[in-house]
Amino acid sequence: MSDAVSPLASPFPAMPPVAGVTLRVARAGYKDWGRCDLTFAELAEGTAVAGVFTRNVCCSSEVELGREQIKAGRARALVVNAGNSNAFTGYRGREAVEQIMVQVADGLGCDAGQVFVSSTGVIGVPLPKDKARDGVAAALVAEPCGWEDAAHTIGTTDTFAKGATAQAVVDGRTVTLCAIIKGSGMIAPDMATMLGYIFTDAAVSPAFLQECLSAANRETFSCITVDSDTSTSDTVLAFATGKAGNAPLTAFDSPGADAFASALQDVCRQLAHLVVKDGEGAQKFIAISVSGAVSDASARTVGLAIANSPLVKTAIAGEDANWGRVVMAVGKAGEPADRDKLSIGFGGTWAARDGLPLADYDEAPVAAHLKGREISIEVDLGLGEGRATVWTCDLTHGYISINADYRS
Repeated sequence: MSDAVSPLASPFPAMPPVAGVTLRVARAGYKDWGRCDLTFAELAEGTAVAGVFTRNVCCSSEVELGREQIKAGRARALVVNAGNSNAFTGYRGREAVEQIMVQVADGLGCDAGQVFVSSTGVIGVPLPKDKARDGVAAALVAEPCGWEDAAHTIGTTDTFAKGATAQAVVDGRTVTLCAIIKGSGMIAPDMATMLGYIFTDAAVSPAFLQECLSAANRETFSCITVDSDTSTSDTVLAFATGKAGNAPLTAFDSPGADAFASALQDVCRQLAHLVVKDGEGAQKFIAISVSGAVSDASARTVGLAIANSPLVKTAIAGEDANWGRVVMAVGKAGEPADRDKLSIGFGGTWAARDGLPLADYDEAPVAAHLKGREISIEVDLGLGEGRATVWTCDLTHGYISINADYRS
């Protein structure tokens, strides 16, 4: 974790325990840092699991194995290694993951396939087996810890611990969702764009949990970007222990299913926003709302073209109301757009309407809006009913400073 905290940081929320989840942390020493860097979550027998993973074709062994494990739909443990992504490491990287899985399985008396592993950090360095072995051994006997300790431990260039919680009434019972996430750089919406873990005591079938998580991902994690780069390790996993005692949710016609799905999406949205607010070097949180597109998917693509534009992001960093850069980004998106129907605004003030600058446009309120921490950009394509919102941050010198010497 970085010493300099993002100006957009939020205090870690008060998060209750989730029945069937026990958290522990340990120091494996994957990097030369004086902190814990291995997180271990023990899960009750019968815990359902769902997941979404990076589409980066140079993914890690952890991702490859996770994609296979998720098919069985059950989990007993999670191990997260920070400081080494173990990606692009060939058979040595895979052996290290399998070693962790077997070691934890032996400790818990479960099948190795129910042990999920994630790693994050430098690419191209095999995860040291000896350090992993010692770290897991220490974690298995460590005292249980809270959510904030676990959130700190999974971080790398993060500047603050990130967590979110929500509750829902399901089958007459209150179920709890608690989640932690890490992510600051190498963030682009091609599935998940970071490591995130959601835990609930609700009873949910693996198939329905997967349906809900995939839907939430489309509207949250896949609508954020910091730098347009998609990590080799991106993973979001949801675990449902079933300890709340509700009748298992199996489909949207199950009692309370809508409430659960809404709470899950709420947690995912909270986490997604926290990642953007901790974007490397970020000083401003930017929401880009696109309406009037030919479809929601088209609106999302246009929004991401704006969000990923270095020229737009640096203009926001410099508090420059240069709406022409937004016009440029719309035009390069590759989606249907009509110059003469396009409208652009900042913070609720329209600068251009129907392809023309407004004759009475007053830049003063826009300039004032851009001096704030939270910025909104509005785009109306004037073509249809499609709409989407995506989130990003500005691009500052801090991003270069962090990434120019990342390995040190």
